[in-house]
Amino acid sequence: MKYQKRQKAIVLLADGTIFHGKAVGGKQGTSFGEVCFNTGMTGYQEIFTDPSYYGQIMVATNAHIGNYGANNDEVESDSVKISGLIVKNFSYEYSRDAADESLEDFLDKNNLLAISDVDTRALVSYIRDNGAMNAVISTEVDNIENLKKQLAEVPNMEGLELASKVSTKEPYYFGDENAKYKVAALDIGIKKNILRHIASRDAYIKVFPYNAKFEDLEAFKPDGYFLSNGPGDPEPLVEAQEVAKEIIKRDLPLFGICLGHQVIAQANGVSTYKMHNGHRGINHPVKNLITGKGEITSQNHGFAVNREDAEANTDLEITHVHLNDNTVAGLRMKNKNVFSVQYHPEASPGPHDSAYLFDQFIENLKK
Repeated sequence: MKYQKRQKAIVLLADGTIFHGKAVGGKQGTSFGEVCFNTGMTGYQEIFTDPSYYGQIMVATNAHIGNYGANNDEVESDSVKISGLIVKNFSYEYSRDAADESLEDFLDKNNLLAISDVDTRALVSYIRDNGAMNAVISTEVDNIENLKKQLAEVPNMEGLELASKVSTKEPYYFGDENAKYKVAALDIGIKKNILRHIASRDAYIKVFPYNAKFEDLEAFKPDGYFLSNGPGDPEPLVEAQEVAKEIIKRDLPLFGICLGHQVIAQANGVSTYKMHNGHRGINHPVKNLITGKGEITSQNHGFAVNREDAEANTDLEITHVHLNDNTVAGLRMKNKNVFSVQYHPEASPGPHDSAYLFDQFIENLKK
């Protein structure tokens, strides 16, 4: 451990509740965001770099974080996307041959404030009861009233458009240009492993910015279209919804994951809503209503599709449900080549039960 004496730190929730801890390493400062928790036992580096977590302070429920270090290949984007990290025990030492550096060094490089020695069981229990809310983590423990004033000005996640913060600025290509299929992907917060999965199935992908028009994607002459995962509320993503509407109108193959799933619902006039505390972890049970089979899935979302709206829409069929709370986990259009899921079939590390969905997408390209 580099630092023998660490700064005191606090977690201050929007309702005034305070939890105490200590700053990881020698870093000092203050960070704001929506506090939420992930129950995954592994995969912390993938979580921290997932664009879907942009603007969120992550509470890790696993008791030890950092014990296997950091690896340059285990990232889902080009930088850390969470706004802060809260853990119980932070491991400054790591024991894995494949690690390139300690997690502390990885977080320092990304200028991320993390605090440890927090009673994360009590914090997670509080979030479960009271819902995900804005929070601040800070080493300014003697300046609480000022922190409260600043926290009151942080916008709520509901109604917040964040895709523009994480999307590519310019189109780029992924995969083998001589592949059999071409896929146009709209980046509203895309994870690298989604691109790897699609490309591994003989597809060449062109990735477009969040505000691209359908005509931009169409000019690539793709065999199919993909709407990615991402952060924030799907409702303000009017441009992405228009792209989805155009694809649907032309009956072209379309696949959406997470935020992309919600955008497809919105494009069909189905509303979405902010959940009490969302689904974030790698062991969420889902039932495929078409096959009757269960899947253990990786999930990361704070918004969901309105089930009543989906059931009332004669063009849509609910294909998957979350078995913990019966929320909509998958949709398909009855007379169109369009389907989507709320969870992450590409998740790594995580269960592989849902990888068949990428095969299903490729099969749709062949039709």
